[in-house]
Parts: sequence; C-alpha cells; structure tokens
Amino acid sequence: KLLVGAGVPADCANFNEYIQRNLLLYELNNDLKLRTHGAANFIRGELATALRKGPYQSNLLLAGWDEQEGISLYQMDYMASLSKVNFGAHGYAANFILSVFDRDWKAGLNLEEGLEVVRRCIHELKTRFLISQPVFTIKVVDQSGTRTLQL
Repeated sequence: KLLVGAGVPADCANFNEYIQRNLLLYELNNDLKLRTHGAANFIRGELATALRKGPYQSNLLLAGWDEQEGISLYQMDYMASLSKVNFGAHGYAANFILSVFDRDWKAGLNLEEGLEVVRRCIHELKTRFLISQPVFTIKVVDQSGTRTLQL
C-alpha cells in the first residue's frame, strides 16, 4: 500500500507515521493484513476522531493492490470524507492535471498507457504551472508491490 499526504508538512508526517505504525500493530496483533478497503476505512476513522480533538490538515491518497479487488485508490480529505476514485491529485497542480485525467483515463490502462497519461500531465504542468519542477518521481502500485520511476 502507498499512502500519500498533502497539506501542512508536520501534520502529514505525523499522521502518516501514526497510520503506518498502527497498521503494522494491527497486523501483528491479528496476524492479518488489512486489505486496501479496510485500511482506507481505518484511516478515515482516525481522521474523524482527530477532527473532534485536534484535526490534521492532511489530504490523503491511498493506493493498494489486493487479490480480491485488484488495484484500488482512495481519496480522503482533512474532514475525513472517503471516496474510491479512479485517479486523484492534490494541491494547486490538481487544478491543471485533473482535466487531463478526465480526458485520457480509461478503464484497463496498462503501465505504458498510464505513464503516457502521466507524461501529458507533466507537459500540462510545464506549460501552465508557475513553478518549474525539472524532475518528477512516479510511484507505481501493482501486484508486484510498490516501485519508483523517474520521468
């Protein structure tokens, strides 16, 4: 599973570490790994609990692969709303690249087709976004696990 956070850096780091440790604790106590759907609901519950005490200003994307469900992606915001999505983005860049995902994403994309959509997103950012970022790191989640690609 891959959990990505956007927001206040301290909140993202603290909450992501808290979730990582608690998912590991759950696995050790129950001798069972949570599926992506279960992990997403656990994280949503923790965000909802924190919302009433001291909220984390952190928006999250959770990606994972399970034998029963295949690949899945969940988006959560700091208000603890949870939704299963086909693609997601956070921050200012989302204003530019979500339109590319809307236009170019289709069910059943293979890795090369998915990377082509990401290349179009990067092109859109280089064309329209104020901040120049020369290197992009891509995380791929599939049945082989999680790996990093450079584009």
